[in-house]
Amino acid sequence: MKSKFFRTKFIAEVCSNHNGDLKRALKFVDFAKKQGFYAVKFQLFKIDQLFSKDAKKLFKSALKKTKRELPRDFIPKISNYCRIKKIKFSCTPFDLSAVEYLKKYVDFYKIASYEMAWPDLLKSCAKTRKPVILSTGMSKLSEVKKSFKILKKNKCKKISLLHCVSSYPASTMSCNLNSIKFLKNRFNCEVGWSDHTVNELLVYSAVNKQNADYIELHVDIDGKGWENIGGQHCWSPNKIKNLMEYLNNEKKIDGGYFKKISKAEYQERKFRADPFDGLRPLKSFRHRL
Repeated sequence: MKSKFFRTKFIAEVCSNHNGDLKRALKFVDFAKKQGFYAVKFQLFKIDQLFSKDAKKLFKSALKKTKRELPRDFIPKISNYCRIKKIKFSCTPFDLSAVEYLKKYVDFYKIASYEMAWPDLLKSCAKTRKPVILSTGMSKLSEVKKSFKILKKNKCKKISLLHCVSSYPASTMSCNLNSIKFLKNRFNCEVGWSDHTVNELLVYSAVNKQNADYIELHVDIDGKGWENIGGQHCWSPNKIKNLMEYLNNEKKIDGGYFKKISKAEYQERKFRADPFDGLRPLKSFRHRL
């Protein structure tokens, strides 16, 4: 989202809330565009390729949830629809083949916090010459430095960072939003916030106090998304609408340095208690009832 009143760009993270349905996936594009998001982002992974052999024994139930995957043949269609709607399209690759496949379709790559320390993935994304946004959840400063250096060394076109707390949901007390300004000063690049709190005041602070360049929100359009069911880190349409309306109209909401009656109040004035007898409405209006 880019407003004339603030410069932050909002990214709608669809995650697995597309439910494996192309029509539903395209509805997220429509929703993101309507709400003023700068970009809509999906994830491309194969569940059985996310875990080591030992881990697969522990996550048998998770490995059965293949419907959480975004079918690859959706990617060209979503990408084309985003171009028609004039909204940026991004996707998070979780393996090297996904990087190569996405190269033709994405406007930028988003690397997840869980993959941010994987050198081969970083190199692969950088070599496409596409911009990269790197999430830094769970990472020490030394690890962020190392990943940033790999991207730069491999001539990444543009590198941005997202401060992130990898808890779902994340406690507001753990967010340390000052990390946004800290990372900006350390790396001299755009830095934003990937939100898992679903807290409007916290996001407002990231925008107006920390001057976040990006805000990434996990979104759902109806509360029926697979990642949203049982979770508490996805933003509902109402919460997003209220947040965007406030940010876009903050100066108008603040108003001028004066006290006067608003237009909406004039009708209500007739129903005030009359100064003579203390009864409502005003005497001059009672005969019209």
